[in-house]
Amino acid sequence: MTRLRHSIYIYMCALVLLTSCSVSYSFTGTSIDYDRINSIQLDKVANRAPYGWAPMEAMFNTKLQDKYANQTRLKIVKRNGDLHVAGEITGYDQYNKGVSAEGYSAQVQLKITVNIRFENPVKNIQWERQFTATTQYNSTQQLSAVQERLVGEMIDDLTDQIFNATVSDW
Repeated sequence: MTRLRHSIYIYMCALVLLTSCSVSYSFTGTSIDYDRINSIQLDKVANRAPYGWAPMEAMFNTKLQDKYANQTRLKIVKRNGDLHVAGEITGYDQYNKGVSAEGYSAQVQLKITVNIRFENPVKNIQWERQFTATTQYNSTQQLSAVQERLVGEMIDDLTDQIFNATVSDW
């Protein structure tokens, strides 16, 4: 009889512990209070870099919108969003990264810089930051041959950085 009571007691304690604890997982890492924040205004990020590649602006804007659409439940609106992201591409530069034994450039570094302004009136947060992504390519290659792939990789990196800075706890 005491063994039965002891087993029931252990079972009841385990049941209480299991039902009183809750675990929350977020695979995107977002920390959005969807009861208070329902929409985001993503202004077009214009290419204001002195030198640039024409498709870069459209690629960046599409990727940024896709990031919020696919990884949050926020509605993307044209104005008066609960969150607001605006900015411009301010730099698209390439420079020699490494020199070969013969004294010629061996690696070229490609760099994109984006200036972003963010507002979250619900949490009274407002900031302006620069985000940068870089990649390298072999100087024996023409930029035009690798540009689309490299710019795509850097845009992926930049949109991840912006997304994490605006809606993640990281």
